[in-house]
Amino acid sequence: MKENKITVNDIIKKKGKEKIVAITAYDALIAEIEDKIGFDIILVGDSVSNTLLGNEDTLRVSMDEMIIFAKAVSKKAERALLVGDMPFMSYQISKEKALENASRFIREGYMDAVKIEGGKEFKETIEFIIKSGIPVLGHIGLTPQFYLSFGGFKVKGKKEEERKKLLEDAKCLEEIGVFAIVLEGIYEDLAKEITENVKIPTIGIGAGRYCDGQILVVYDILG
Repeated sequence: MKENKITVNDIIKKKGKEKIVAITAYDALIAEIEDKIGFDIILVGDSVSNTLLGNEDTLRVSMDEMIIFAKAVSKKAERALLVGDMPFMSYQISKEKALENASRFIREGYMDAVKIEGGKEFKETIEFIIKSGIPVLGHIGLTPQFYLSFGGFKVKGKKEEERKKLLEDAKCLEEIGVFAIVLEGIYEDLAKEITENVKIPTIGIGAGRYCDGQILVVYDILG
């Protein structure tokens, strides 16, 4: 490990002290540029399905494809914490299948951690992966892999039952050991409440000013 390599512990220590800056990458060239700029986290996101593969959503990218992009990013990004995004149906089938796929990101893709969408309904799966030695970045709120069941891409947290569930999800993820939580597409006041009620960092995307950090899709920045 390089001397200045960012670890999950470095990310956790930033809570309430220093803003976390995260971004996506899918290829070696962009990853190298981002790493030199100094991003804390580089996510090999399933958003590659839309941005590079031309699909209409994130549901159409496979585990094998994600490994190819992870390998490319890991070859040039040496400093940032590298996170592989578990694609649709790579973890929903069983906890054993989830661990098998998560381990591929580590062994084949040279990632440092994986990201999993979902809250307490995936508690057993996420905990199983963490206890097996693989760090997990949580992701709640507007979770794109579940947009079909949501009826589209809608901001979360307007209804009281939604707010209660998201708070419970965040606390559950904290308790089972995720090192940080992505909050996507939720109301700013709710993101603030979650951030203040968990001891691990929150990383926002479309969740307002009060998270412990922000993440963006690289091509949204580049236009």
